[in-house]
Amino acid sequence: MPIPASFRGTMRVPAIAAPMFLVSGPELVIASCKAGVAGTFPALNARPAAQLEAWLTQVDRALVAQREAAPAAACAPYGVNLILHPSN
Repeated sequence: MPIPASFRGTMRVPAIAAPMFLVSGPELVIASCKAGVAGTFPALNARPAAQLEAWLTQVDRALVAQREAAPAAACAPYGVNLILHPSN
């Protein structure tokens, strides 16, 4: 499967840093994205739930700053793993 056009030039390798429960957070996502690897974290890692907005803001601000500071450097996108099972 080819890399989507919107990702071209943003990733050094076609890889995703796995969303690891209790391990992945904004710092790991930011570092992954700056390294050219898509960063992810499970939404459930942001506890309490109100912390999720703060994490998203932290990641967004860091990646905007990175893109402004080094526009030619790869800065990969990030994602949030949403778990919709009723037990969560």
